[in-house]
Amino acid sequence: MRQSLRKNVLSYLKLAEIIFFPSLCELCSRLLELPGERIVCRSCFQGLKPRRTSFCLSCGKFFDDSGEPHFCLQCVKQRPAFSIHRSCGSYSGNLKDIVILFKYRGFRVLGKDLGTFVLHALGNEEALWWGLDGIIPVPLSTDKEKQRGFNQASLLAKELAIKKNIELIEGQLIKVKPTPAQTSLEAIDRRKNLKGAFKVVHGRGVNGKILLLVDDVYTTGSTLQECSLMLMNAGALEVRALTIAQA
Repeated sequence: MRQSLRKNVLSYLKLAEIIFFPSLCELCSRLLELPGERIVCRSCFQGLKPRRTSFCLSCGKFFDDSGEPHFCLQCVKQRPAFSIHRSCGSYSGNLKDIVILFKYRGFRVLGKDLGTFVLHALGNEEALWWGLDGIIPVPLSTDKEKQRGFNQASLLAKELAIKKNIELIEGQLIKVKPTPAQTSLEAIDRRKNLKGAFKVVHGRGVNGKILLLVDDVYTTGSTLQECSLMLMNAGALEVRALTIAQA
């Protein structure tokens, strides 16, 4: 009886919220009326499809063909500091719009749904998860995190850690040097821009561990490369990497 009454009260409260404070999906403008819907409707989230084309077995770069995964020429010449990287999809369409809402519009609540999407896309990739000791987010500079109000990579890493029951490692890898936005730079300048920008403050927290480095968008891999170098130099056994989307 009490349970039934509680359900009725919640239903009436939801109805009142829809009538007096209607919310629309930021992507398709549909009314958000289903339980748990926030900012983006369930239909738009369910419409996100992981990219299934071929990719580089090391850096994770997507190829345009649907053949078997293989190493790209750059990774044949020189492997990155991280052992593997995987992205869920291309940085385009609704996936790009949702990442922008999450990262730049301050809708941190989207981190939960993006975490669900990431695991739908990559949750069964044994190469990412097997033997993993900890999940570590790419850090923001103190000023940037204060300005934004949160670190989007940290929110995503937390969701993955909870859902996978793996330790979340924060405060070990930090950004010690503010840097200009990477989006405006060429590949070679991105690498120079990040030189010395990251530091591991407590090597014992990563020493001997297999780590998964988490970020939102992969473009040239410069950020993941620099962070991975710092972690490996601090004694990490292996660094793997995961991003939501690949530009």
